[in-house]
Amino acid sequence: MQVVYERCCGLDVHQKTVVGCRLLTQPKGTIEKSICTFATTTNGLDALDHWLAEGHVQQVALESTGIYWRPIFNRLEGRYEIFLVNAQHMHAIPGHKTDIKDSEWIADLLRHGLLKASFIPPKPIRELRDLVRTQTQLVQERNRHINRIHKILETANIKLSSVVTDILGKSARQMLETLIAGESDPTLLAKLARGRMRPKIAQLQQALQGHLEPHHRFLLSETLAHLDFLQQRVGQLEQEVAERLSPFEKSLALLMTIPGISRRSATIILSELGTDMAAFPSAAHLASWVGLCPGSHLSAGKRRNGKPTKGNRYLRSVLTQIAWVLTRMRNNYLSAQYRHLKPRLGKKKAVVAVAHSVLVIIYHVLAKGEPYQDLGSDYFRRQDKEQQARRFTRQLEALGYRVELAPQEEVTS
Repeated sequence: MQVVYERCCGLDVHQKTVVGCRLLTQPKGTIEKSICTFATTTNGLDALDHWLAEGHVQQVALESTGIYWRPIFNRLEGRYEIFLVNAQHMHAIPGHKTDIKDSEWIADLLRHGLLKASFIPPKPIRELRDLVRTQTQLVQERNRHINRIHKILETANIKLSSVVTDILGKSARQMLETLIAGESDPTLLAKLARGRMRPKIAQLQQALQGHLEPHHRFLLSETLAHLDFLQQRVGQLEQEVAERLSPFEKSLALLMTIPGISRRSATIILSELGTDMAAFPSAAHLASWVGLCPGSHLSAGKRRNGKPTKGNRYLRSVLTQIAWVLTRMRNNYLSAQYRHLKPRLGKKKAVVAVAHSVLVIIYHVLAKGEPYQDLGSDYFRRQDKEQQARRFTRQLEALGYRVELAPQEEVTS
């Protein structure tokens, strides 16, 4: 096979060690192979870098193994052309697996140009992504604690959730704290209602009649304390994310021209994708990377429905949420697309199709640096009208008529 990279190295990465196979093509065409094992400590990675530089290595390939690849990538980034490769894309021969053989296999595939590098966004985007993902996880944890409060109250037969919209609103929060303090009189508790809750005092008195045991009060106290802690952490993360987003305000504004995309959604999209779409040759490549397109399964001339790739679950999740938001809208092309596809595909598949369309729009908006131009909520109705005209024209021509279409002139009074 043709040699593509003459001075390259394959790395087999583990938690404690990394095995490197260095292939150096000599002037006479021979290959100098050397294999070495390094620790994944900072000193060990420094030694790995020195070993690569000593051989004038230009390309390095490694598997995307859990999070173990990250320290190595961070240490070698900017010094070598790095190929971070999905482990499923380079299986070795079964029954011949050792760390040394794995590194040799990776190096040999890289040398002949048979490896496809995964998309790795620039360092500022990776740092933003870590912060946004952590923020998302904390928000999800906060929501789980809110659900625990509902569960504790229901267990004690206190139906506060059926009367108040926000269990952590001012009125409900004061009622919870009073319950924790030991008060159980529903009349006194209901009188703590404020503002728009005042007209519901009678309902609150009924809802607050329950049997709150001491262990329920303890659980409520602990859950509220943890909620306050989580809320503080989320607020600090929001400030840090806002500061790091300042260089990308233009891209955020472009994304928010797309219907259904809020600032929060735009932040998640930007933290996962970045702003440079040059890494993806087309919108179809991006959809494949995200996991919003069918898999390819062609065998014996027959094409079967392939399962979508796993892709980026964070992006896929936020795009699906955006699509669900669009199902409740009426004044744009994407909501019209959902209503157009729903009778034929069903609700869930239509939502996935709309999520794919949103991703394609995101690709072009970021690639061109131009705001989204909506096709209009009547797009499919206009298309249907044109298709009907063409169909009727073909039928008349088949009957021997010559047809010339012209729009009907408006009758002027």
